[in-house]
Amino acid sequence: MKLCIALDSKSKEENLKLAKELKEYSKDIWLKVGFRSYIRDCKEFIIELKKMGYNIFLDLKLYDIPNTMADASEEIAKLGVDMFNIHASAGKKAMGAVIERLSKFKKRPLVLAVTALTSFDEEEFKKIYGSDIKTKAKEFALLSYEAGLDGVVCSVWESKEIKEITGKDFITLTPGIRPFKEEAEDQKRVATIQEAKENLVDFIVVGRPIYKAKNPKEVVKKILKEIQ
Repeated sequence: MKLCIALDSKSKEENLKLAKELKEYSKDIWLKVGFRSYIRDCKEFIIELKKMGYNIFLDLKLYDIPNTMADASEEIAKLGVDMFNIHASAGKKAMGAVIERLSKFKKRPLVLAVTALTSFDEEEFKKIYGSDIKTKAKEFALLSYEAGLDGVVCSVWESKEIKEITGKDFITLTPGIRPFKEEAEDQKRVATIQEAKENLVDFIVVGRPIYKAKNPKEVVKKILKEIQ
């Protein structure tokens, strides 16, 4: 299991401060760059983080027509990021187009598909997708697997069953991790590290419990010990 830290602070300076503070762990952790950070700080921010030796997960959740998604994926690959995500609900054709386009790269980034956002509860999800979360997440995961993607973004509670219908090497990355039972805030389907382990999760994403901590380095050290 790998730890992926969400760089979701209010400014580039705060995010860079955290990255510099944790640099000694750069070979053991990944950094997640999301919408706000990428839109505000652009590709130069990615370059700075890569120079520090970090693996980067670009969390933009692409969702568009197949050719547009393929075009965007090609540009993302040129940034040198190590992993990014797209929405599985864009469809198998779109996901396949992304993988086909990236085949030209000698070393392409890992591509994950978002199944169901962890902010959804059952009622809201069913209104939009017409199904319960677990059933639809597994359907989306299977489509992603058949399209040639490397894995999915899901909650801890879908991870194990997704691996059973795809393969043990099919990556599951799970947001909504509260390592030491912190407040869930805007996440609905949260879990602890131990629960992530039991459900065979490959990447856990942790944000606020680290970047809002008085001593982020100590929290990271504690998490890394926990996931060994």
